[in-house]
Amino acid sequence: MNLLAKELNDIIRDVNEHVYEMLSNVGKELFFPKGILSQSAEAKAKAKKNLNATIGMATEKGKTMHLASLTRMLTGVTPEEALTYAPSFGILPLRQKWHELQVKKNPSLSRVPISLPIVTNAITHGLSVVSDMWVDPGDAIILPDKLWGNYNLIFAVRRAARMVTFPFFDQKGGFNLKAFEECVQKESVGRKKIIILLNFPNNPTGYTISDKEGEGIADILSKSAASGTNVIVLCDDAYFGLFYGEDTLKESIFTKLIGREPRLLALKLDAATKEDFVWGLRVGFITYGLKAQDRHAAAYDALERKTAGAVRGSISNASHLSQELVLKAFDSPSYWEEKKDKFEILKERALEVKKVIADPKYKGSFEAYPFNSGYFMCLKILKTDAEKLRLHLLDKYGVGLISLGATDLRVAFSSLEKDDIQTLFDIVLSGINDIAS
Repeated sequence: MNLLAKELNDIIRDVNEHVYEMLSNVGKELFFPKGILSQSAEAKAKAKKNLNATIGMATEKGKTMHLASLTRMLTGVTPEEALTYAPSFGILPLRQKWHELQVKKNPSLSRVPISLPIVTNAITHGLSVVSDMWVDPGDAIILPDKLWGNYNLIFAVRRAARMVTFPFFDQKGGFNLKAFEECVQKESVGRKKIIILLNFPNNPTGYTISDKEGEGIADILSKSAASGTNVIVLCDDAYFGLFYGEDTLKESIFTKLIGREPRLLALKLDAATKEDFVWGLRVGFITYGLKAQDRHAAAYDALERKTAGAVRGSISNASHLSQELVLKAFDSPSYWEEKKDKFEILKERALEVKKVIADPKYKGSFEAYPFNSGYFMCLKILKTDAEKLRLHLLDKYGVGLISLGATDLRVAFSSLEKDDIQTLFDIVLSGINDIAS
């Protein structure tokens, strides 16, 4: 094992041995190298003659070499901000700003220490990094049966984990706490570690738990950890903040998990991607929360270094240009007003969907799963196969939806104009009737 990895392991083990136990075999081996990047940083600080021949970038007359045909398209961003490598940790001002925004959006975080976020190439890459660090072949990943399909590629295909699902909704249309608890208890038997994946607002259903349901989830996981099982909770907060119902939990479930038990480790995966409508910029974050008896700083520093090592060993670093653009947007005086305007548009669409599907004419053809947030809602098709219906809608009506299994169709109301919502659901009904006849 590399000496740097051993040093980081020793720090983590000394602060919280259970967190060290949770690391995958790859995670235990990870470290942030003192190689080209660290030597280049030293040279930047100490090369008195301005002769710095360390990093693999080109300069010209003391400035970043660039093509004018490209940089003339950039407004308000210098070549140094746009074209140079960013640190594998992410640029520090953005990490600090995102931490500040996390606390602003989740006031409970002001009372508990969390790590400084590490920048990833959006949440998909963040989940992949987390998978490398914390998941070994055969580990159980517990998640609802209404899930984003890419989880399977990230955890089951790439890391050979077992995907264990439970029914998402109970008979009353809320989060199925009973099924969740039974699943956690069953998978904890004879296992040293379980991994829970929670995604609110949920993709594909658009459901976010209530505060009471959040407390129930936290109690179940704390109880499991207290009984001797190491519990890792991955909080996929991709659509965080897009809450349209009064009864939704307005903070991340992450806030209810931090510091409850030494054997409970929470990871928050969030991003500007959906929250700030910059999907292609690919700017995401990984943040840690653990119990460490007032020694959080050392543990978080070690985990951040391992995480940056995982980033370094996969993509080297996330786009510097994307990070700078997002940071400049956060600092804009109109940022919060602009976010509110877009939120209201999405909320209007969600409420319009609820109004439209309440029409009795749809009864018996499809019904909606509970939804109150995010980009999506999901239909349960009652009279035909969902994939057959999807293809029919595409071929005959030119309407595109996503089929999920035999019964479910996902509707992204985020990409529908409010005036088109009635038309869409009428076409779905027509398609069902076409097939039935």
